[in-house]
Amino acid sequence: MSVLCTGSIAVDHIMVFHGRFKELILPDKIHALNVAFHVPQLRRTYGGCAANIAFNLKLLGEDPLLLGTVGRDFSEYAGWLDRHGIRRDWIVELDGEATAGAYITTDLEDNQIIGFHPGAMDRAHEAPVSKVKEPVSIGIVSPNGKEAMVQHAADLKARGVATVVDPGQGLPLLDGPELLQMIEGADTYIVNDYEWSLTEKTTGLDLAEVASRVGTLIVTRGEKGSELHHDGSSETIPTVPASEVVDPTGCGDAYRAGYLFGRTRGLAADVSCRIGSLMGSLMVEKPGTQSLAVDIDTVRERYQREFGASF
Repeated sequence: MSVLCTGSIAVDHIMVFHGRFKELILPDKIHALNVAFHVPQLRRTYGGCAANIAFNLKLLGEDPLLLGTVGRDFSEYAGWLDRHGIRRDWIVELDGEATAGAYITTDLEDNQIIGFHPGAMDRAHEAPVSKVKEPVSIGIVSPNGKEAMVQHAADLKARGVATVVDPGQGLPLLDGPELLQMIEGADTYIVNDYEWSLTEKTTGLDLAEVASRVGTLIVTRGEKGSELHHDGSSETIPTVPASEVVDPTGCGDAYRAGYLFGRTRGLAADVSCRIGSLMGSLMVEKPGTQSLAVDIDTVRERYQREFGASF
């Protein structure tokens, strides 16, 4: 059975500011912010959380299913997916809409300021889970239109599919009851540390209360690694040192792909998170979000070297 990747399919415009945001953003002037970051390079790459996750799953030998909405400007991106063997049978093209676009500026401390035009993604509920007739073993609900995120999570759970809830940048769209509905009964809830703080504020629940509502809770914390809460216990998953930090954009999606790969292979939660950590490290060494060129054998060898074990 396959992994179903639901969420954004977007074109990324990635810029790197060769300084630190904190050097130009003055706390006492935040109420009247007017600042420009000089970014000498601009890269236009294919992205979107669902597509990034699917791309990395394909590298690992999976055959992911991609569900989402795009605009009529999608032809070049469609060709890219075709060349990499990623099926797009359930991608819906919408007339009168543009494919979603992200405008990402990263500083030298890996902080990011992102502007996002949702375009067709706001109508992602028009690509329902019911369109996918193939059997699915696990599905991820990654950042998407609000209605789609809530409905996809409910539909996957109703279908008996292990559901990974990953609201990411879409989390501010959700109110407390909506987010609680998505979390309740999910196989996994995964967020970064900032999103975890927002989860607590939105739901009013603490870590133990959220962990009791899901099978696994994962909070990623950048260079500090990630926290795994599973079966009543907690564990810190270390990062894998990158040979060079080139661009953090997309490393979270690579982590999720590694985790999903482990889950589809029946691996333990901690092993799956370690594969995710390794994939995130490999991704941060490359510019863009769909630029890795590894295979499963390479990943297995690097895993053995880093963790002293095999999977």
